[in-house]
Amino acid sequence: MEKQLVKELTGNFESFVNKMENWIEFWFARDLQYLLWYKEWRNFENIIFKAKTSIEVSNENIVDHFVDVNKMVKLGLWSQREIWDIMLTRKACYLIAMNWDSSKEKIAFAQQYFVLQIRKAEIIEKRILEYERISARKKLAWTEKELSQIIYEQTWNDRNFWIIRSKWDKALFWKTTAEMKNKWWITWTKPLADFMPTILLKAKDFATEITIYNAKEKNMKTENEISNEHIINNKSVRKTLIERGIKPENVLPEEDLKKVERKIKSEEKKNVKNIWKFK
Repeated sequence: MEKQLVKELTGNFESFVNKMENWIEFWFARDLQYLLWYKEWRNFENIIFKAKTSIEVSNENIVDHFVDVNKMVKLGLWSQREIWDIMLTRKACYLIAMNWDSSKEKIAFAQQYFVLQIRKAEIIEKRILEYERISARKKLAWTEKELSQIIYEQTWNDRNFWIIRSKWDKALFWKTTAEMKNKWWITWTKPLADFMPTILLKAKDFATEITIYNAKEKNMKTENEISNEHIINNKSVRKTLIERGIKPENVLPEEDLKKVERKIKSEEKKNVKNIWKFK
């Protein structure tokens, strides 16, 4: 397919994208009818029905991908008419396109366009989850640093902070830090938290925030007193997680966050280079 045609078709398809307040993208069925060169709406409805059937067969909810709406269209300078339309997700558009004649160059483009749209959405969703996990890790590091500072300020001794933290991990995981590293196959030099999923990072952070608050409010003066407070809080958080069906020590580890951050930075550099390449 010629580059000029690809550019023209891409611009055409992009011009019909709609976005909700939460930035979810969708297309109107009647716009898609035009984009896929269907002449009659009744014939296009048959293709929509086939796409809905595909969604149903895959055990997904049809209403998650096809939403009936009424909208006003202009008939002339002063007149309007209400017509029935359907809001379509990327997947719905893809399934509709796949039921059309792929031997036609423009239809083949439409199929590939929506494949890329689905892939783009998956990448964005994955990236959002990665940023959330990185943010949770940084927040925990900051909170633990604050707790270490409070222990030093109120007891004049924080030399054992990293040793007693293993006791805190045991209160949450029912295993020491070393035991969890063995379970997750982590090198002893690497922080356990760098492999934790977001749910566990936030759980540890919550327990630490409670300890910080109580240590200040109750003016705890000994390292043992603050440590016991933190053990109690970790046990309480563990109890809550288990009640919700989450056993901390059985949660699977995730990719080393240091690697995730390096990968994101590398991809961002590539994107910047690509932008300058096409300027």
